[in-house]
Amino acid sequence: MTSIKLDQIDIRILDEIQREGRITKLALAERVGISPTPCWTRLRRLEKAGVITGYHARIALRLVTPITTVLMEITLGAHRQADFDRFERVIKTLPEVVACWSVGGGVDYVLKVMTRDIDAYQRLVDDLLQREIGIDRYFTYIVTKTVKDDAVLPVAELLPEQGNS
Repeated sequence: MTSIKLDQIDIRILDEIQREGRITKLALAERVGISPTPCWTRLRRLEKAGVITGYHARIALRLVTPITTVLMEITLGAHRQADFDRFERVIKTLPEVVACWSVGGGVDYVLKVMTRDIDAYQRLVDDLLQREIGIDRYFTYIVTKTVKDDAVLPVAELLPEQGNS
């Protein structure tokens, strides 16, 4: 994978559009301190390179309906590539699974699941177990309070020092 070199203006563009995806081209250029045409050119380059993968709205679903958020650890019974592939294929089809990470350590996957209530979550788990997709063990963690759920990535803090020039 080729690394894209970003300068401080690119980083400011990324920071701004993460915070306000619907910002106008003119306002974005003003905030990052360059004229609109070069700003637009940089934005298009970042999109074309795949650095910007989309623009999304964050929805406060709890204002519309009660929801239950669950974190789930899953360990598979077998660890061949075909076992991982089968599990991942099914997980990608489930809208209630809003995030899934393959992890190292004592478990194979960590999932973020959102359902209407605990009963709906349990029905989902029952369905997963009935599908026989290799789940050996699972652990459930009910989210009782969201302390931080920030969709804005700390771009400048994550880049190596030489990338911040």
